[in-house]
Amino acid sequence: MNAGDRVRVTRADVTNEGVLMPSSTEDHLVVKLDGGYNVGIAREGADVDVLETDVYDIEDAQSEGDGTSEIEFDDDLPTISLISTGGTIASTVDYRTGAVTAQFDAEDVLRAVPDLAGRANYRGRVVANILSENMTTDVWVDLAEAIAEEIEAGADGVVVMHGTDTMQFSASAMSFMLDTPVPIVFTGSQRSADRPSSDNVMNAVCAVEAAKADAAEVMVCMHASESDDVCALHEGTRVRKNHTSRRDAFETVGAKPLGEVDYEAEEVTFRRDYAPRGEADLALHADIESEVELVKFTPGMDPAALDYLDGKAGVVIEGTGLGHVHTDLIPRFEELVEDGTAVAMTSQCLDGRVCDRVYDTGRDLLDAGVVEAGDTLPGTAKVKLMWSLANLSDPTDAMGRSLEGELTQRSVPWE
Repeated sequence: MNAGDRVRVTRADVTNEGVLMPSSTEDHLVVKLDGGYNVGIAREGADVDVLETDVYDIEDAQSEGDGTSEIEFDDDLPTISLISTGGTIASTVDYRTGAVTAQFDAEDVLRAVPDLAGRANYRGRVVANILSENMTTDVWVDLAEAIAEEIEAGADGVVVMHGTDTMQFSASAMSFMLDTPVPIVFTGSQRSADRPSSDNVMNAVCAVEAAKADAAEVMVCMHASESDDVCALHEGTRVRKNHTSRRDAFETVGAKPLGEVDYEAEEVTFRRDYAPRGEADLALHADIESEVELVKFTPGMDPAALDYLDGKAGVVIEGTGLGHVHTDLIPRFEELVEDGTAVAMTSQCLDGRVCDRVYDTGRDLLDAGVVEAGDTLPGTAKVKLMWSLANLSDPTDAMGRSLEGELTQRSVPWE
């Protein structure tokens, strides 16, 4: 028996029938039931009947010995690099504990999502195998270098499989770190592959279609609604995860998404201007300053809570409204600026931009040396400051102008 075969497994008077899937352990069989759920069955004592072979077309990957693999379907198709960092889309179920763990690499995703077959020639590469809450700046550097190497090797597009919790940060980082001549598309899954409501197949398929399209942008491709019909394409520096568990958790803040992918029609459309494929020369700017913090102001905050910021290279404040903090905190931020820390202001509001020239508090912040970051999202502002400190001669000036579409010239909802 092989993964992809339809099997009937009987053990301890319990019979399960379905498609045999790749297993994360040698001690268990994984069977996808007709209802969509996966079930793990201990191999010991199990009686297996193969009912039909090759129900799923699962290709064998040939290792190149350098951490990459190639899976080819048609020489006339474009080449898409699938880069795995872990997360739910690249996860499996640990049937010892029942927990979902990040264990699948890029090759396993191809096996688990047979709908990808025939759409492209694939290069598989694993940069990390972590849950996205464990993402670090070191992994960002590795990811940027891997993407650049894949493009140099001839990839016509790149799909990055990533956990959803910190995907917006990584997409922002790649937007600043890379000048790209091809699409770079982040995708993930809100619900694991063993659930009938999983979004992994549609998101992966739509991401590949976006990676074959004409927009040489860093994008996030996720469900546009709760239905399995359209995936939205969000600009990497303007996207935010706005729901913990819905499949359409990601939204472009302050505008409609850059584009969309019709799942059934396999059509990619764009609503706004974008950088065309092939226009930019590939360039890698992977240096990053890790000593930057994002601080959220709340009423009643103890000034002592800011003591850990001493010596930091940069601080992004998530202030209230137009960009405010308690008056008593302003001298503390002024001290940081005088000590050489770059301090930028963003807003906790989901829409709109900071403007510290309206109220006295804002003017005092400007006098203290805090710079405005416009309508840059707080998370994106942190990543931007980390990158600017390592790559630009005047990082504070850069916080007030758009580098990669992160800051709009004016805030007009749904333009």
